Amino acid sequence: MMYTVYILECADGTFYTGITNNLPRRLAAHKAGTAARYTRARGFAGLRYSESQPNRSAAQVREAAIKKLSRAEKEHLITTV
Repeated sequence: MMYTVYILECADGTFYTGITNNLPRRLAAHKAGTAARYTRARGFAGLRYSESQPNRSAAQVREAAIKKLSRAEKEHLITTV
């Protein structure tokens, strides 16, 4: 089963990074305020980046790597795609 690593922009300008095996469903949950506490509190502004991973383990490793990036590095990742 393929997984997706994604970066959302929240209404306050911060980024949220997560993984899912169904991106449309997960985005709908973020928009409805029923997904993550972080996005529920800050509001959903839009999907900024996504990439496919072959399995959950690879997605979790990539998610952790992205979360360690600085904001500038995340912005660079988003704009180079």
